Amino acid sequence: MILVTGATGILGRVIVLELLKQGKEVRATKRPSSDLKEVRASYRFFTNEPDFYFDKIQWIDVDFEDVDSLQDALIDVEEVYHCAAVVSFNPQDDEAMNKTNVEGTKNLLYAVENSSVKKFLFVSSIAVLDGYNEEGMMDENSDFNPKLDHSGYAISKHLSEMEVWRASAEGLNTIIINPGLIIGSGNWGKSSGDFFAKSAYPFTYTGGTAFVDVRDVAAVAIMLMENNAFGERYIVIAENSKFSMVSDKVRAALGKKPAKAVSEHILNILPVLSIFGFIFPVLRILCKTSLDALKLDSRISNKKISDFLSYQFISTSDSVDFHLKNYLSDRK
Repeated sequence: MILVTGATGILGRVIVLELLKQGKEVRATKRPSSDLKEVRASYRFFTNEPDFYFDKIQWIDVDFEDVDSLQDALIDVEEVYHCAAVVSFNPQDDEAMNKTNVEGTKNLLYAVENSSVKKFLFVSSIAVLDGYNEEGMMDENSDFNPKLDHSGYAISKHLSEMEVWRASAEGLNTIIINPGLIIGSGNWGKSSGDFFAKSAYPFTYTGGTAFVDVRDVAAVAIMLMENNAFGERYIVIAENSKFSMVSDKVRAALGKKPAKAVSEHILNILPVLSIFGFIFPVLRILCKTSLDALKLDSRISNKKISDFLSYQFISTSDSVDFHLKNYLSDRK
């Protein structure tokens, strides 16, 4: 039995589907309020038999604050894909991210200690990476630097990773993956599912980030577990691309003119507003580190995972085309 947490999220649902395609038995966690009809509907984008596979999922409601609830979910489970997380760059969500991302991971790992689990994969983020290698790229050795400013999301993922490394040191077979910005279908309007709506804005940025298709992240995660690549972390990205490339595609599909890039001059003065963050918490997002990410080109390497698995990633352009088509079909 395999347990996938966060199975209604943009990544978790695809990992579940790909495991089911391999004939695996999958238990999937959800909240009582989760929209399973939306998950079922999204499967049509990834398979010709969406209902067949969806009906094979063993759904279970889990409270990540309740260790007993987690232990029940882990009965007869040998592998865990831990995808459950709150994704937000709004400081007002910091408490929720700490509760779900950090405390939830800690509780899950505690529940794993006296279970049948043999393998544990944790989905982190490139948001935790700091520092560059000799080639001027961020890689798996770009460790989190607590002296730098970080978003609450990055901090929560870093602290979650520390819990996983602790469990690894105590003998659990763990793998950490650090995906870039995941492009996927479904879950529209929530976390990564809000990607296309935000890309349709009339403004964009001069910089870029590391993108990756959800199908690639799911495939790589499963391959790493099959290869028993324990005690390691792997950056999972396709390529570093400009924000404008994505927004141009989205706006063209919507019949709109290309977005205008926010000037670096404006981005350079916005951090001044962050000093009023103690009055208006949302302004804390305007810190220099966050804004630098919008105006600078991303430099993140996928060499380790590409070499280890000889994996060929879907290009960002092809990924956007595929999922944008799905997004537009659901808007009709």
